Amino acid sequence: MRLLEYQAKTLFAEYGIPIPKGLTSTDIEQGRKDAAVLGFPFVIKAQMAVGGRGKAGAIQKCQNADEFELKYPEIMQKVVKGEKTKAILLEKMADIKKELYLSLFLNRGKRCYTIIASAEGGVEIESVKNQIIREVGLGDVDTKTGEEVAKSMGLKDKSIPDFVNILQKLSKITIEKEAELTEINPLALLGDGSLVALDGKVIIDDNAMFRHDELRRFQEVSELEERAEKSGFSLVELDGNIAVVGNGAGLVMSSLDMLSDNGGKPACFLDVGGGATTDTVYEALTLISNMKKVKGILVNLYGGIVKTTTVATAFIKAYETKILDVPVFARMSGAEADKSKEMLKGSRTKLFDTVEEAINAAVIEVNRNG
Repeated sequence: MRLLEYQAKTLFAEYGIPIPKGLTSTDIEQGRKDAAVLGFPFVIKAQMAVGGRGKAGAIQKCQNADEFELKYPEIMQKVVKGEKTKAILLEKMADIKKELYLSLFLNRGKRCYTIIASAEGGVEIESVKNQIIREVGLGDVDTKTGEEVAKSMGLKDKSIPDFVNILQKLSKITIEKEAELTEINPLALLGDGSLVALDGKVIIDDNAMFRHDELRRFQEVSELEERAEKSGFSLVELDGNIAVVGNGAGLVMSSLDMLSDNGGKPACFLDVGGGATTDTVYEALTLISNMKKVKGILVNLYGGIVKTTTVATAFIKAYETKILDVPVFARMSGAEADKSKEMLKGSRTKLFDTVEEAINAAVIEVNRNG
């Protein structure tokens, strides 16, 4: 999940990274109120999850009320690389002395986080020749490394500890929020020697979203997720092709992690909850059937408050009504597990004694069938 700029800056501010004063709106009436609070001049910035906004005219300076009335609706209608403007950020201008670049990303190949920094900011980092690159393991960035990077960028005096502070807080966000990338571009050196994040980019690992309820405020909730909530169970859509179903968040989380570790790609996190009935489980399967990317379903159930026969009955109904046309790989234990397995014999549900066996079979078959 890629956060919009104002969302990334909300995280930055919560962790103590300096940002300019700004206000976000989605209509011109609120925009006018925000403009009155900020005072002119300021910058009008379209909020969309793409780069190149400045070149496309989606970021513009605004000097007075007349310009605001012209530019706000124009920018609100902007479409850049197929992305529509989702909101408008009005932000006070900064006294910029120099623009820098700073990012951390999860380097999966080397199993570490990597810092990329440059004394040239405000441009695409791919076009910058003099990049400063440091591999920093999977823990917090230490002060010595931060100081080395700061000096390599040409920073001096109070700007060095300020930079180290920002880098360490950016590292903290990256680790704690399980981000694939955190970026400040540009990181502005102001006339008084202080540093401020003029733009922000944060990409959260989609497969980690189920561990971060605090980030759901930034997520566009899909129609299926809304239906799930109304029906009394939890559904989080992911980018893969194997739906993960279970009862209890901990059980579903561990199943999802095991699936990912074994080369599977989760399509969703679905917890039927402790009060599930045949009808709610059937509704859950109906939602999964509407996810065209799903090529298989992994089920990990422990019968307790929710009996496995309740779930088995829902699956049988789903087969009878022909809403399920993908293979199901299930491990069931606990209350009435033997009865459930007997009920599902002869169906498209493939039964396994352990979740490891179910996962291996799911990954092999789904990958083979594409």
